[in-house]
Amino acid sequence: MTDAVITEFAGTRKGTLVRYYQYGNGGVRVLDGNKKLKRLYLFDPSENMMTERDPVRQEKILRRFVFDPYGMLEETFAFGERPRTFRFEDGARRIAVREGGEYGAVGKLFTFEENGISETGWGRNGEIERVYVFESGDSAITERPGGWFGNVDRTIVFEGIRASVFREPESFLQFLMFTEWSASDREEAVNEKVAEIRGGQKGAPGSPYRYAGAGPARGTAGEATRGAAGARPSRASDDAGIDFIPDADSPGGTAARGPAVSARPSREISYDERRPRGRNDPVRMPPGRSAEISIAERFEGVREKEPLSRGRSVEIPISERFEGAREKEKLSPGRSVEIPLEERFGGAREKEQLSRGGSVDIPLEDRFESARREREKLSRGKSADIPYSERRGGNR
Repeated sequence: MTDAVITEFAGTRKGTLVRYYQYGNGGVRVLDGNKKLKRLYLFDPSENMMTERDPVRQEKILRRFVFDPYGMLEETFAFGERPRTFRFEDGARRIAVREGGEYGAVGKLFTFEENGISETGWGRNGEIERVYVFESGDSAITERPGGWFGNVDRTIVFEGIRASVFREPESFLQFLMFTEWSASDREEAVNEKVAEIRGGQKGAPGSPYRYAGAGPARGTAGEATRGAAGARPSRASDDAGIDFIPDADSPGGTAARGPAVSARPSREISYDERRPRGRNDPVRMPPGRSAEISIAERFEGVREKEPLSRGRSVEIPISERFEGAREKEKLSPGRSVEIPLEERFGGAREKEQLSRGGSVDIPLEDRFESARREREKLSRGKSADIPYSERRGGNR
C-alpha cells in the first residue's frame, strides 16, 4: 500500500508549492519544495503516541505527543520551549490549548463547526485568528486568516486520503502538529528564497547594486579608459560628446526644438549655474560688517583688563584667624565622674537572688505519673479493662 501524498501551496493551488507530506501507517515525512526532508514524525500505536524525530539522527526525539481520551499533551525537549496541553471540551466539539501544563492559562480555542474548524486567539473571549475550511469534494483544506471570508493563506491538497479524515478531534491534532510552521521554519524559507534569487543573477560577481543597464557596465569599460597610473579621466572628455535636449515646457514646445544643442564643457559652468534654485530658496545675505573686524581687534580690550583683586582676607595671617578657637575653655567632665564605681553598682549587687519556686520540691515521678498512666491506657486500649471471663462468656 502506497503512502498518501499531501501537498501544500502558498495561497491558492496556483501558488508556489512549498511542502510535501508523505502520510502512512508508520508516520509522516515532511519535505520542502525541493523534496528535501525537513521533519519526521513516527507513530507508536501501542503507546498511543506520536514522536517528532531529528531527520539526521532519527534516534533523537525532539517532541513527543501523548494522546488520551481527554486530549493530547505535547512534551518538548528543547531548551526554552514550554509544553502545551490540548484538552477536549463540550463533548469534543471544542479544544482548549494551555501553555505551561494542565493548569496554565487558555491561549487558544479550536471550535468544530459545520464548514470547518475556527481558531480563536487571545484566550476564550478572543477574536477568530484563522479558520480551516474543508472544501467541497473532500480533497482540500484552505487556511484563511481573520475569518471565514478572509484571503487564502495556504491550500493543502490530499491525494490517496480524504480530507474529512482530519475532522475528528484526535486526527485534527495530528494534522495540526505536522502542518504548523514555526518561526524558524519561516525564517529558513525566506533565507532560501533570498539565496535562490541572488544565485540566479547574471553578470560578473560583485555588488548587488552594480550597473545593469545597456551599454558598457560600470567598473568594466570605464576602468579600461583610465590611464596606466589609475588616474580618473577628466569631466571634459566625458561630457564633450553629450547632446542636451531642451525641456518639454520650454518656449516653442517640442515642435520648435530643432536640432539638438551641444552643451559646453562642465568645467566652464559655475556652481551657482548648475544648482537649480527653487521658489522657497532663501537669498544669501552679504557677510556683514563684523566680517571685516579681525579676531585680534575683537579681543584686544579683554586682554588689557586688570586682574581681579584677591580680597582683604589675604592680608590676615592664619595664626590670627584661628587664635580665638584655640583659646576656648575645655568642657568640664561633669559631676558623675566624682561618684566611685562601687557606689554606682552597689545596689545591683545587693539584690536578693530569685527563689527557685515551689515546683522544685515536687519529684519527677509525681509530675509525670499521670501522663504515664494515660499513655498506658491508650496503648492497651479500652478492651484491656474487660475481664477475660466476660469476653468469652457469650460464646459459651
